[in-house]
Amino acid sequence: MKNTFKSLLLLGSILMGTTFCDAQDLDLKHTMESSFQTKGIASADRLNQDENQMACSALVKGKPQINAKLKAKIEKSNLNSVAYPQDGVFLGNWREGEKIAQSGKGATWSDKADDVNGGSCYNCHQLDKKEISYGTIGPSLYNYGKMRGQDEAVIKYTWAKLYNSKAYNACSLMPRFGHFKLLTENQLRDLMALLLDPQSPVNQ
Repeated sequence: MKNTFKSLLLLGSILMGTTFCDAQDLDLKHTMESSFQTKGIASADRLNQDENQMACSALVKGKPQINAKLKAKIEKSNLNSVAYPQDGVFLGNWREGEKIAQSGKGATWSDKADDVNGGSCYNCHQLDKKEISYGTIGPSLYNYGKMRGQDEAVIKYTWAKLYNSKAYNACSLMPRFGHFKLLTENQLRDLMALLLDPQSPVNQ
C-alpha cells in the first residue's frame, strides 16, 4: 500500500514535470514500471524523465536541490527550444482561448490520438473575476495583459512561457504545452489573445 501511494504521487508529479519522491529509488522505479502499463494513447514511456525532470527530482528534506549553474543551463536549453510563430502572428481569438483554458480534456488513455486537447488553465490559475472555482498552484492571471501591456518583450515572454514554462523556471509545475505538442500553434495563439487582448475577460 505504501509503495502504491508513493507511485501515485510520483506519477502525478512526473506528468507535471517534477516529482515529490526520489526518482532514483530503484524499488520505487520497479513498482512504477510494473504498476503502470500502456493503455490507449497513454504510453508507459511517460514515466521516463528527461534531464530537466531528473534534476528537479533530486530532493533534500522534501525540496528540489538544483544548483544555480544547472538551473541556468536547463532554463537556457528550454528557452532555446521555443519555436516562435514564423509568420510573426502571436495573438489569435480570445474567445477560442477561453474555451481552451477552461477545457481539461485530452492526453488520457480514453482519448483518441486526434482528439483536441484543452489547456486546463483553470486548474492552476484564476483567469476571470467571475470565476467561482479555480486552482491556486499558479498565480492569478486576472488582468495579465492590462498590467503588462503588449510590447514585444511581454509578447515573446508570454509565448515562451506557454510553449515551454521551464525556460524561465527549471522546476516549474506548468506543462510544456508547445514543447510536448500538447497544444497546437493556433491554440497557443488563442491563449495568448485570452491573456493579452484588452477585450478578453481576463483584462476586464
